[in-house]
Amino acid sequence: RDPASFEYPTALEGSGIVKVGIIGAGAWGTTIAIHLAKLGHDVRLWAHVPEEVALMAGARENVSFLPGHKFPETLSATGKIDPAWELMVNGVPTQYIRSVYSRFDNLPNVTLVSLSKGIEIGTGLLPTQVLAQVLGTSHPTAVLTGPCIAKEVVVGQPTAVVVAGAEASMLQTLFSNDRFRVYTSDDKVGVELGGALKNVMGIAAGMVDGLGLGDNAKASLLTRGIVEIGRLGVALGAKPHTFNGLAGFGDLFTTCVSPHGRNRTLGERIGRGESLDAILQSVTSVAEGVPTTKAVMEQSREKGVEMPITEALFGILFEGVDPSAALTKLMTRAARPEHR
Repeated sequence: RDPASFEYPTALEGSGIVKVGIIGAGAWGTTIAIHLAKLGHDVRLWAHVPEEVALMAGARENVSFLPGHKFPETLSATGKIDPAWELMVNGVPTQYIRSVYSRFDNLPNVTLVSLSKGIEIGTGLLPTQVLAQVLGTSHPTAVLTGPCIAKEVVVGQPTAVVVAGAEASMLQTLFSNDRFRVYTSDDKVGVELGGALKNVMGIAAGMVDGLGLGDNAKASLLTRGIVEIGRLGVALGAKPHTFNGLAGFGDLFTTCVSPHGRNRTLGERIGRGESLDAILQSVTSVAEGVPTTKAVMEQSREKGVEMPITEALFGILFEGVDPSAALTKLMTRAARPEHR
């Protein structure tokens, strides 16, 4: 049946009604805002451009980033921070977190759940680490991530995600219903890294599609890609098993196969011969994998972690390497055992 035709389930018993501020009105931030509002929570969706706030308020939907999905009655757009918020959700793209949050001087000291997936260029910091620098370490943060395409979640298609960090058990209850299942994790670093690193592989997967290399190549990429992600993750303090879960292989799989994925789509266009600059100028949404590739290369070199797929992608995106030449170099690397 049409997934949009079912009656949206209510929140889990015991979650209560919470005043929530969503900072960042992109597709995913808007989706979570709609999700929480449909569960009965009192939600405000913050955007920094007054014209965008007015447009959302008038249309009762996010025309720019999630058109066609009307806001529930308990969701409204705003350009102001409300000190009465009992929970905040960060939906700002990673490279803009520092500049956006630096302008605030009145954020309530409540848990801030980050949806961002990336690594800040220059510092190598994860989104919640950037937030801690800007807001102070006393401000509690958590991460919610996993294989979650906004266009599927917003119409209630079954989705499972993972949350780690401050008040994870409370957040599990608050966000969950029978179409949106939330697991908890005690590995905040690993969960956040998985969400960031999979975007790099998503671009590479799109190039496989754009070059017409087939399913064998895609499967090989996913398998060897998760090995690279795990190597760097462990070097940065994550737990190995995290990358076998929703924040690791789960999110990697969705990013690499979904036609809705921004990073995979960008990679596909590069594989078909378009330039990175032309692609970036033609889209309004942010493909986090592009800046994350730079940040990952910096960290892999600093830690001495071997990441051949990431290195090949970096060459294509930033050094003018031809994708076919990069593929040949990958396929003709020195022979070695698989598990090493």
